[in-house]
Amino acid sequence: MMYSIVNFCRLYPRARFLKRTVNIYDKRFKEIRLIESIPRRRYSSSNSKALSSGWSEWSGVFTKFVPVGICLIAVMQWRAFRKRGQDRIATEWEVKCYCMLPLRTVSRCWGWIADIKLPETLRPFVYGMYINMFQVNLSEALNEDLKSYSSLADFFARPIKDGVRKIDENSCLVSPCDGTVLHLGPVHTEEIEQVKGITYSLQSFFGENTWSRRNQSSDYKTSLLHVESNHPNLYQCVIYLAPGDYHRFHSPANWKTTHRRHFHGELLSVSPKIANWIPGLFAINERSIYLGEWEYGFFSYTAVGATNVGTIKVYFDKSLQTNCTKASAKCRDVCFGNSMSLKKGDIIGEFRMGSTIVLVFQAPPNFNFTVAPGTSIKMGQSLGCVTEKFVDRIKLDPDISRHACTN
Repeated sequence: MMYSIVNFCRLYPRARFLKRTVNIYDKRFKEIRLIESIPRRRYSSSNSKALSSGWSEWSGVFTKFVPVGICLIAVMQWRAFRKRGQDRIATEWEVKCYCMLPLRTVSRCWGWIADIKLPETLRPFVYGMYINMFQVNLSEALNEDLKSYSSLADFFARPIKDGVRKIDENSCLVSPCDGTVLHLGPVHTEEIEQVKGITYSLQSFFGENTWSRRNQSSDYKTSLLHVESNHPNLYQCVIYLAPGDYHRFHSPANWKTTHRRHFHGELLSVSPKIANWIPGLFAINERSIYLGEWEYGFFSYTAVGATNVGTIKVYFDKSLQTNCTKASAKCRDVCFGNSMSLKKGDIIGEFRMGSTIVLVFQAPPNFNFTVAPGTSIKMGQSLGCVTEKFVDRIKLDPDISRHACTN
């Protein structure tokens, strides 16, 4: 039998067999004979077109999935970084790979899912899982009946009861939202700290200063200041809203906004771990900046978008469209004909998931923050006071002195 197979292969070397190596084990003689590989049939010119068309199809698939492969590598690198547990700054290549992930598509899909109306029978189960996962305090909600929230989006943006958040009237600046203070302090140069040790430039965050003609200084930081206020210092505060926090944001002071600038950026995560890893995160992400003034000069209020934040809503700005499929320009400016006056504690808008609020403002040298980085804070609690009011606050609440951040 073995002899006949060998002779057949020798007599018909161009037989229609696939190129392979055949191992035959002869139990009778206890030996293995290796038959040489049989050459493949040569294709005629008539088949060359089929081959070329097939390759073009595969090359299209290859080109289409190369970014997916790069994204997978980026995810693997990110996971490896998390496992190492070391504090280091991402390289430019790592940031680009992270930005290539389809996070905007994922966020739009999440927004679509969150807007789906759930059957009443499923609502307590679905919302109950969310409450347990993110430690939501349902007792603060205006409506504690889970069946009354038709969708996850409605549950995320749930209002709270009147009086649950008291506004500190003795402070000139209060927290605009519930969350964790990532960073705060004075701005000494044109670089602003995202977290300790990681900075980004004021100009990359705000863009070109076209909204103010009061100060034509070549120094960008100085161009933001209102000369007539005689307060040469800038301060900043970053507050992160976790998924379990109250998702609406309010006015932190008595101020008025005259201009809005919306940047169509990325939708990277703004969690503390990512903020400690990616430099310039808040200048990369999509953000809506409201510019204006308060009693001490320049004041800005920024709502920063993030992964899975389906929508940022600002109630007095109906034209704001976030998380769009295609952006016509990098940023879009809107000037309010009549300045919008906001009082301390007034509701401004809502996030559909956790995100970040960034405050950059002008204040006198004797301004002091009353909290420290890492502090969990509620909307309406004191963020800062000028010296005279700060001393009065310490007399009323001695614990404030332990968290004060002096210049």
